[in-house]
Amino acid sequence: MHPKMSKQTKDEVMEKLRGRYARAGQKHKTKLIDQAIDLFDYHRKAAIRALRPTPRAPQAPAFIGRPLKYEPAVLLPPLKVIWLASQQPCGKLLAAALPDWVPAYEAYHRPLATDVRQSLLEASPATLDRLLAPARAQHGRPRGGTRPGTLLRQQIPLRGGLWDENQPGYLEIDSVALCGGRLDGDLVWMLDTIDICTTWVEARAVWNRGQDNTLDQIKDIETRLPFALLGLDSDNGGEFLNWHLLHWCQQREQPVKFTRSRPYKKDDNAHIEQKNWTHIRQWFGYERHDNPEVVPLLNALTTGAWGQLVNLFRPALKLKSKERIGGRIRRVYEEAQTPYERVQASGQVSAGKKTELQTLKARLNPFALAAQVERELKAIEAIRRGREA
Repeated sequence: MHPKMSKQTKDEVMEKLRGRYARAGQKHKTKLIDQAIDLFDYHRKAAIRALRPTPRAPQAPAFIGRPLKYEPAVLLPPLKVIWLASQQPCGKLLAAALPDWVPAYEAYHRPLATDVRQSLLEASPATLDRLLAPARAQHGRPRGGTRPGTLLRQQIPLRGGLWDENQPGYLEIDSVALCGGRLDGDLVWMLDTIDICTTWVEARAVWNRGQDNTLDQIKDIETRLPFALLGLDSDNGGEFLNWHLLHWCQQREQPVKFTRSRPYKKDDNAHIEQKNWTHIRQWFGYERHDNPEVVPLLNALTTGAWGQLVNLFRPALKLKSKERIGGRIRRVYEEAQTPYERVQASGQVSAGKKTELQTLKARLNPFALAAQVERELKAIEAIRRGREA
């Protein structure tokens, strides 16, 4: 730098040289570089860098790809409300449920914009799972007690191939203890049943799962099925393997095929074991219920709002086929449908029963049912806590 040149003067001179350098040809640029070297004692490469225009700050690249069709900020608020009210189903089940739940949301909460409604109904299962990923992270997921009964194992056959699982009426049944982690003393048990063909579910509470109480609730379940009861398949618990239930199945105008699973083979009752989680534990929890006063309240709930919600408005998946490919098993599922939709599609259900269910569903709103279930569960929980106190 020239000994008498201040920094401000240097900056002004460099700015002028830089402007001339940007407009100059190759020969004149060489002279300007030589001039900068003489004035400021630069190395030649340093002079070239100093004369080049100041580089612009790097800019973020423009978005490449299709514009967003499903805007999370717009879709997530109503979608999250529907997802929570329907008990946090996966994307496949939620996509099948939205045609029922979106109109119900508009009737129960508020109308949706046309584009929002259309986007919710058109979103794929993968898109729904992606939109709900933050909600799943925020809302986490909310014991068995079979005493073996050996008396009638020879009289009650293993299921094997005795059932026509494409016909409604063949039920798997199991009992679930609301025991709080210990099976001692008196407590409430839930009887859980599922029809293999239609995925129709019925549940009942029994006190101490005695043979008579269990049979009484099975009889009540039969009266509420939209089809004839043709078969029962249970585990080896003593509440099922007894003369009371066996005689009831055999000594009637239309006998019920009564079969059992192999001891300690839960996969034999895979359908009901899965429903024990989705329909009993997710709704009624693990807490101990040792007050008999809750039994009629639980049964009023399962025969009322709860039963209507899970059978009319909650889709379920059914396994269509599976094959082993190397070390992996590839499973193919049927399209998700509600038990109501499978009943309507069945040729073995009477037209009168189908019409009755159509009329019932038309006057129900799943959000109102979900709210009623929550109120009744809170009342039951208050009684349970009062007993604890």
